[in-house]
Amino acid sequence: MTSQESIKHITVVGTGVIGNGWITRFLANGYHVTAYDPDAEAEQKTREAVQRAWPYMEKMGLADGATIDHLHVEQDLQKALEHADFVQENVPEREELKRSVISDIDQYVAAEVVIASSTSGILPSTLQADCQHHPERVMVAHPFNPVYLVPLVELVGGEKTEKNYIKKAQSVYESMKMKPLIVRREIEGHIADRLMEAIWRESLHIVNDGIATTEEIDASIIYGPGLRWALLGPFLTLHMGGGKQGMSHLLEQFGPALKLPWTKLKAPELTDELAEKVITGTKAQTSNVEMEELEERRDQFLIEIQQVLEKYWPGANLSGRL
Repeated sequence: MTSQESIKHITVVGTGVIGNGWITRFLANGYHVTAYDPDAEAEQKTREAVQRAWPYMEKMGLADGATIDHLHVEQDLQKALEHADFVQENVPEREELKRSVISDIDQYVAAEVVIASSTSGILPSTLQADCQHHPERVMVAHPFNPVYLVPLVELVGGEKTEKNYIKKAQSVYESMKMKPLIVRREIEGHIADRLMEAIWRESLHIVNDGIATTEEIDASIIYGPGLRWALLGPFLTLHMGGGKQGMSHLLEQFGPALKLPWTKLKAPELTDELAEKVITGTKAQTSNVEMEELEERRDQFLIEIQQVLEKYWPGANLSGRL
């Protein structure tokens, strides 16, 4: 029996947007899930979230035996961890809270159980610092919203994390048709968030300077580089921009421009005026459209674009290539 085959029961700690996304994905792939949240209203919210997302999981394809009935919700952490073969932590992004909760999980679960945190920015070495039993199985497993449809998950080990636990987690996520990206060294924000932050920073400057609206900036990505990035990513996009000689020609021709002060290296001050521009801009973009409708359109789009991606770029499967 492989390590992945021995994992049947998942405990998801924290049931916000990300936690509920994980719960949905685990259930759809045949796992039994125990969700922990101390909030008395969490169970109803979680079940409603899973019900809303389930039709999209059916379109993606359910694993044999997958059912919403395999969800159990607990308000006591120790009870929630009694049968855990794997733990996915998603409590609010506060360092002190995460360290405390992960330390408690480390105390309650067996030594071989992976403890994976969905943190978007806290280093795994920080998260495992208070673990008195087995810090070597603590890591970051950072997903992207909506977790039940977006396949990327960044796996990051800390100073004490052992590689065999990274491999064990990789196997679990691959079993759910995800694309685990093993980050070679821990860094604040990991990889994808740092890249998104760079675009977000520049976007704020462009809005702040009155160059474009939020809608115009979104359009510049949607109808331009975003289409290419979805297939090729930033490096292969530029590589193809160099013609037959690829990146070598591109760097020869455009390399000197890298010295130009194109970018605003620091984010602008988030003044009330800038915040109002961003808020009113996005409200105007979504006027007369409910968030639920936007979510439905987004989810259907994500299903279809992944089908197209697999058709035209089978090599997009990151696992085993990194």
